[in-house]
Amino acid sequence: MSRRPPTTYWDYIKVEQLLGLQTGIDGDESKLSNEEVLFIVVHQVDELWFKLVIRELVAVRDLLAAPFVPEQSLSDAVRRVRRAELLVRKVADHFEVMETLTTRDYLAFRDKLSPASGFQSAQMREIEVLLGLEASERIPLGGEKSYLDALRNHDGTPSPAYERVVARIEDRPTLKEAVQAWLLRTPIGGVPHDHPEAEARLGAFVDGYIEAYRAYVGDLEAQARVDARTAEDAERLARRYRAEADGVERHLRGLDVSEEERTRVVRIRAAVIFLESYRELPLLAWPRELVDGLVALEQACVVFRQRHARMVERIIGRRTGTGGSAGVAYLDETALRYRVFGELWAARTMLLPRHRLPDVVDATYYDFAGGQ
Repeated sequence: MSRRPPTTYWDYIKVEQLLGLQTGIDGDESKLSNEEVLFIVVHQVDELWFKLVIRELVAVRDLLAAPFVPEQSLSDAVRRVRRAELLVRKVADHFEVMETLTTRDYLAFRDKLSPASGFQSAQMREIEVLLGLEASERIPLGGEKSYLDALRNHDGTPSPAYERVVARIEDRPTLKEAVQAWLLRTPIGGVPHDHPEAEARLGAFVDGYIEAYRAYVGDLEAQARVDARTAEDAERLARRYRAEADGVERHLRGLDVSEEERTRVVRIRAAVIFLESYRELPLLAWPRELVDGLVALEQACVVFRQRHARMVERIIGRRTGTGGSAGVAYLDETALRYRVFGELWAARTMLLPRHRLPDVVDATYYDFAGGQ
């Protein structure tokens, strides 16, 4: 067996190659200001973090997309989701470094960027696609017919960024689709999802939960009437609580979706409520941690977008973006509207205190040996 030559840090990390990549469009770093080099380095580091995020999300997606997900594998999925969340938060931290640029600092080289845009970060678009953001949910960047048009070369030919994102679009399922398929298999009411009694147990759980929620809200409404300063306030609060309970029933019965989708959607929504409500049961502990990790990951993405908008506004105000977008207004809108795991977020509005939960049917099924 031949021995490999000794390894050096600089060869393994490719330090010299990395340090030679900050030349900008001039091709000569000595011609750039410290501020422009800072701008380039921060964005290059962001792209490296994005590379790691994509690897972790693909690993979680592949695990959940399997027909059977071993319970012991969920801890690895949780660890990877938490790592992806941390990576996104670290990218958001970089905006603090960017804010050391003054408006005049940035304007000194901003014209070099036009018509380039941060939107052309193929890896950021990959993350959105991989998570499950649909093309129909995207906010138009400018005059392009499709968001993919912004990733083409100026002559309309496919760029490496375009090809990278198209390949990711074709790489199904998305993480959202894999998570939904996994949630569909959640055993509710002490039976597997494919058990002959599965639908009846699901219906019983939904009925019982809605009844418990209406009782809980009824108590809150009664207390609100006592606490109200005026009869008008009392009636206003009562209407609000009744609307809240009606919303929970509408959600859990899938009355906001088509009949063709309803059976599937009801099971997914009930699964989320079930996992969150009975997380102390041994077999539900890791699934619930995964659900919570996915919410934390998406929260980190929302915070990243919000932080990006504030950084841009602080440095250049509300100018038109270099790529022709509405700038800060566009970034703010993406932070508001880009959500993928809507069912997981919606559950937060509908959870009950532990002492108000319906009893679990066949709770022993959820012991470590019970579901075998």
